[in-house]
This record gives sequence, C-alpha cells and structure tokens, in this order.
Amino acid sequence: MSEQEIGFEEAMEQLERIVAKLEGGDVPLEQAIELFQEGMRLSRICGQKLENVERKIEMLLEEDGQTVKKPFSPAEEKGEDVGF
Repeated sequence: MSEQEIGFEEAMEQLERIVAKLEGGDVPLEQAIELFQEGMRLSRICGQKLENVERKIEMLLEEDGQTVKKPFSPAEEKGEDVGF
C-alpha cells in the first residue's frame, strides 16, 4: 500500500502494533530494526497527514464587520495564552 493510500487511523494502528512488539522485547535484532524502520515511515506519514489537515482547518471570525479567515489554533479555542 502506498503512502498516499493509507489512512491516518490505519497508519496509527500499525504504528501502535509495532511499538507494542518492540516494547515486548522478544523480537530478534534484525526484525526489530525492520519494525523500527517501518515505524519511522508510518510516523512520517502520520505527521504529513496532520500537517495537511492543520493547513486546511481555518476558523471564520467576525472582526470589525468583516469575515476573515484565521488559522485554527487549539490553544485559542481552550482560552489558553498562545504567546503571540
């Protein structure tokens, strides 16, 4: 399955299975290295997909009677100080 075809949830599930196997410690070294490499690939896929989603999420705000687009910030939603 190519990186474009795998969904975020599926990649996360596969990554969780790999982590569980590696944490179990009963994996031969060669297999552990292969699992680690696959885990890194899946981690990269998840990171890229999250970045794409972040770029797409925008909030519409009413400022001075005009609707403006503003990048979504989870910290602002929760009322946290984002330091800007």
